[in-house]
Amino acid sequence: MRWLGAGLLVLLVLLQTRLWLGDGSIPEALTLRQALQVQRAENAELDERNRALAADVADLRQGLDAIEERARRDLGLIGKDETFYRVIDGRAR
Repeated sequence: MRWLGAGLLVLLVLLQTRLWLGDGSIPEALTLRQALQVQRAENAELDERNRALAADVADLRQGLDAIEERARRDLGLIGKDETFYRVIDGRAR
């Protein structure tokens, strides 16, 4: 009877060791769960950025207004019948 108790105790220690230190252990599972949450948050941000880019692409494909707006903003486009005025603030020195 003593040997059976000792054997069961050794078996319990081995199983607990694997549960806490081996592959698929509780600490490893918690670490993977945290990594999953971080990855999901990053994916949500990237999805939002992709939606914004898709909307920009759709705007650019639909008409010339979006293209003209980008050219004005990014390239300094001035229309054929427009006059460009630059206002310089004298206090900004």
